[in-house]
Amino acid sequence: MIKLPDHTLAEFLTNESIEWNFIPPRSPNHGGLWEAGVKAFKFHLKRVVGNAHLTLEEFITILCEIEAVLNSRPLTPLTSNFDDFETLTPGHFLVGRPLTSIVEPQITNINENQLSRWERVKKITQHIYKLWKRDYLNNLQERHKWKFNKNNVSVGTLVLIKDENLPSTKWSTGRITEIFPGTDGKVRVVNLRIPNGNILKRTIRNLCILPV
Repeated sequence: MIKLPDHTLAEFLTNESIEWNFIPPRSPNHGGLWEAGVKAFKFHLKRVVGNAHLTLEEFITILCEIEAVLNSRPLTPLTSNFDDFETLTPGHFLVGRPLTSIVEPQITNINENQLSRWERVKKITQHIYKLWKRDYLNNLQERHKWKFNKNNVSVGTLVLIKDENLPSTKWSTGRITEIFPGTDGKVRVVNLRIPNGNILKRTIRNLCILPV
């Protein structure tokens, strides 16, 4: 058990209805999803921050930025309504809505000696975000070519539309309205309706299908 030096923490946990739930020592597989989130957090933090010398405020800012990224990931469609394009994110459980931020200019390619202290923090955050996007969002678009067949996408499926010009938290959602099977019966092109009502034609490789 955790030994508390005083009752302050215990009172706070009681007032906030927070409970300790422990898993066996050295058994992260018992933690499941939350341990996977911690792993992703630590992995990218170590790779990007490395031996950088940060103040406490800068380090806390980076941690908060990473937290916002992880808690903005789309989990599943919020409803089965065909006209609803919103996705459920961990942010909904924290604040009741997605955790979004203003799109900022990319500075990952700018030399550090040209950046202010604050811009250095943003550069680290953007590097972490880029790595996480590659690892997580691309997993929504798994490829098992030549191994086994996968079911075609269907009308009504909610997807994320990849846009290389935007950070992935700003990618639009869309509902598949029409599918175009090829001569082999496989669907590789679809029509999508986005929240503003416009219809887009996209290939499957540019879509991330959300889990149902």
